[in-house]
Amino acid sequence: MSIKKILVCDDSKADRTKLETIVSGAGCLVISTDCGKDALQQAVSEQPDLIFLDIIMPDMDGFETCRALQNDPDTKSIPIVFVTSKGQKADRVWAQMQGGKDLVVKPYSREDIVAQINNSV
Repeated sequence: MSIKKILVCDDSKADRTKLETIVSGAGCLVISTDCGKDALQQAVSEQPDLIFLDIIMPDMDGFETCRALQNDPDTKSIPIVFVTSKGQKADRVWAQMQGGKDLVVKPYSREDIVAQINNSV
């Protein structure tokens, strides 16, 4: 498995902790943050192999964060998977238009997250 370091960004502590547990259980190093601005800084400094990103967050939402990551030469090649309660077809299309690789709808299972890790290899 080439995915070794994953950045998790979610403003909900419960959701963030759940993702951290699944990701670390899959054998990956987890870096986490609770806001988009910190995710931008962490992505540049840590260079994760994959980013799990919530959409609905205060200050800077996941779509804005994704666009900023895609526009930065240092982070544009990092795959981004949105993990969100927004699961309509329009949300999926918009997520892809922003540069997201995929979208996982909450509530999700451990298998959903591990599949995203394995599919990002």
